[in-house]
Amino acid sequence: MLTLEKIYHAKQVIGKVIRNTQLVPTTMRKDCKVYVKPENLQVTGSFKVRGAYYKMMQLSDEEKQRGVIACSAGNHAQGVALAGRKAGVKTLICLPAGAPLAKVEATKNYGAEVCMVPGVYDDAYNKAIELQQQHNYTFIHPFNDVDVIAGQGTIGLELIEQLPDVDVVVVPIGGGGLISGVAFALKQLKPTIKVYGVQSQGAPSMYNSIAHNKIEKLDFVSTIADGIAVKQPGDLTFSLCQQYVDGIVTVTDTEVASAIVYLAERYKLVAEGAGAVSVAAMMHGKIDVESGKNVVCVVSGGNIDINILSRVINSGLRTFGRTCKIKLELMDTPGELSKVTKICADLGANILSVHHERAGESNRVNGCHLKLLLETRNFAHVDEIEKAVVSMGYKLI
Repeated sequence: MLTLEKIYHAKQVIGKVIRNTQLVPTTMRKDCKVYVKPENLQVTGSFKVRGAYYKMMQLSDEEKQRGVIACSAGNHAQGVALAGRKAGVKTLICLPAGAPLAKVEATKNYGAEVCMVPGVYDDAYNKAIELQQQHNYTFIHPFNDVDVIAGQGTIGLELIEQLPDVDVVVVPIGGGGLISGVAFALKQLKPTIKVYGVQSQGAPSMYNSIAHNKIEKLDFVSTIADGIAVKQPGDLTFSLCQQYVDGIVTVTDTEVASAIVYLAERYKLVAEGAGAVSVAAMMHGKIDVESGKNVVCVVSGGNIDINILSRVINSGLRTFGRTCKIKLELMDTPGELSKVTKICADLGANILSVHHERAGESNRVNGCHLKLLLETRNFAHVDEIEKAVVSMGYKLI
């Protein structure tokens, strides 16, 4: 069973390999003090190394000799691989085919053998169980395991040490291992602390299960937060969330993208989608917090796929009104384009791209359409530009 003593023991065991990530104060909300717990700066780039290493250290010599197997969307894989390397244990990791290449390569670099499985996390899980039975490996579950949960719960102990008067803690949820450990530790030490979980709208397995008071399995998941794209929570994590979590909310991919941009631009922190959902929930008012409270958002990981980072940033910038696209109709005569670009320049907008269309779209024989991609300050700035364009006689499409 999970106990506070077990979590303290985990803290002692894993102290040799993890970083004690310090809280970062933010200006995210004006009505309360919000900090982030940057587990994206952790060894292997996520909190997962905590639970994986503690679990590895609890195995018998015989289990270590047989080797271990795990399944993961990427972060747990790296934690198990690093733990295996330090303990001298052979590790085989099943990863879903859609796992970011950065996570796949990092797992290999830590010394693990990798098996790519078509589908999502749950498909990788089924393959791992099949191989575990064939070869008698020891299976290290990414979330539904008492030792793994105890390892993740060490974050709760650190939060109390770093901010004794913490009132609210916001935690990402995939399978529920992280929030189970954190919520259990916090509630044992300070029962008045509120703990809220955050899932993606495209993968609300724990959200649905808690709402309907029974474990439910999703037919499919779709989210940029690949690290929490889990179809079904574990029975152990479901039970712990029922007992110790005060509420669960969901966020959209657009909201997650805005949180990734916010963390990168304001605090130079690179977060993956799964890691940024807690910040997204606070930024977009998904969690009702009383004025003046101390809030901590756990940023659970930073292993974002570099190939999609630019798309995520662009989506986030649009959410803040930092970029916009406008399309207008104008006469196809010399000087018209320069007039429009002068309006934008005079108002301080940076033109990123221009697309001039002469045929097919304008009702006027001598008319054309102009598409502009602009870099702007905010939505008020966008509105100012649009009004200026209209006031000069141009028709916005």
